[in-house]
Amino acid sequence: MSTYQNLQVFYGDLHNHCGISYGHGSLEDALRNAKEQLDFCSVTGHALWPDMPPASPDVQYIIDFHLEGFSKLERLWPNVQQTMSNFHKDGEFVTFLSFEMHSSEDGDRVVIFNDDKGELLKASGLPELEQKIRQLKANGVGVIALPHHIAYLKGQRGINWHTYQADISPIVEIISMHGCSEGSENTRPFLHVMGASDYNSTMSYGLSQKHLFGVVGSTDHHSGHPGSYGHGRTAVWADRKTREAIWQALCQRQTYALTGDRISLQYSLNDQIMGSCSAFTAKRDLDISVSGGGAIDCIDIVKNGQLLRRFSEYEMKDENQIDKWAPLHTKIYLEVGWGERKVRTDWEIEFGISDGKILGVEPRFRGSEVVAPPEIDDGLSREHYLSHWQMGDLNTVRVTTSTFGNPNNSTNASQGICLEVIMPISANIRANINGQKFNIPLSRLITGAKAGRLAKIGSAGYRFHRAPKTWEFNWNCQLTDIVTEPDAGGDTYYVRVRQKNDQWAWSSPILVQD
Repeated sequence: MSTYQNLQVFYGDLHNHCGISYGHGSLEDALRNAKEQLDFCSVTGHALWPDMPPASPDVQYIIDFHLEGFSKLERLWPNVQQTMSNFHKDGEFVTFLSFEMHSSEDGDRVVIFNDDKGELLKASGLPELEQKIRQLKANGVGVIALPHHIAYLKGQRGINWHTYQADISPIVEIISMHGCSEGSENTRPFLHVMGASDYNSTMSYGLSQKHLFGVVGSTDHHSGHPGSYGHGRTAVWADRKTREAIWQALCQRQTYALTGDRISLQYSLNDQIMGSCSAFTAKRDLDISVSGGGAIDCIDIVKNGQLLRRFSEYEMKDENQIDKWAPLHTKIYLEVGWGERKVRTDWEIEFGISDGKILGVEPRFRGSEVVAPPEIDDGLSREHYLSHWQMGDLNTVRVTTSTFGNPNNSTNASQGICLEVIMPISANIRANINGQKFNIPLSRLITGAKAGRLAKIGSAGYRFHRAPKTWEFNWNCQLTDIVTEPDAGGDTYYVRVRQKNDQWAWSSPILVQD
């Protein structure tokens, strides 16, 4: 797509936590975890809550660990700045400094700096915080405030769209471990103790008010694991992997939100990039190109909060038979875990192909689910840097990781790694998993997944996921929308992608003015 021809996609996490305030794990471990699978990262410290609920016996423990965390961050702030600076290197791994302010009335904000240094801003509420941010911006300081877990009820730390300021908050977080804030019906419901989601706090409501913002995903992980797979991630389209280039992409809303898989999503309207605001035109040519992390289920175009068009597998299906002599471009995903709850399994894995070429490696590593300090971790989260990978030879990767079984029947705590490959149909997937050797024909995985256990029933297990055909994860879609009567305030369009493995992506909207 010509709109994106000079840009690259980079993946990161702008909102997550560790032990620098309240949370678990060291900042160093958090950043090492981030480097395993992200291009950029900010590790956030909890700093203040101006309108904290009044003290009472039933909430005193909440107040106590928050105040202790705020004090801890203030004490550690000089070291936090230095550590974030030490890990940053343009072209390799980009870091951003940040802290978080809770606001019951107007919704929480992560204050992010485009620098190695920044002040822990004190404020009586969001208006004063935004005033201080404007003063910093006027003095040439790069700083924004990211609203997050926006769909909580207004007045209970959900966003207040009536006080939202786009110049201070050009991007908004719509997916994290808290849930999905897209609309009233979502793929990831809000289940946290903070309560259910409310439509008037969602992305859909904000767009109905004709606010223009970019969308991002974050983990909001509290155990030193930025990018923890499946919780939420941010993708940006930038011309290079530097702090300044990624910062400009964030401020220009050239972003999209992900649950986990590295879905490459390009979307334009009349050759305008996602996040754009364009003048009125009756003819709107929409162009979408998606390269998924697995088989795509559908791609939706949403206009003014309503489904305008759904592209399905039925339309994309390639009826041609696979040429058994031609190489296949596919994804090979190995997942390990399962077993008895709270029982640790250490993994040593060699994973690769017998012939062909590995085009890319996508780690899908998770961190511990423990969040607040009062929670009991049973020793499962005391180590916070457990998963590592490196290339072996040209056709092999080596992985070491640990799993503890799934904590319940609806929470996946596995670890995984996905290889993007081009290989002959006659070639094999090779693996050595804790001493067990596998030589699986690619033709077998095209048919379906292959699973097994390390030992007897109840032991930890593994799964080689089905290898999708190329057409299943590479889709190109076009649509022309002719408009004679635009919506008052303009028309908003965004793209939503759903994969068969329940991994999602949402583009930033494009606003066509009336």
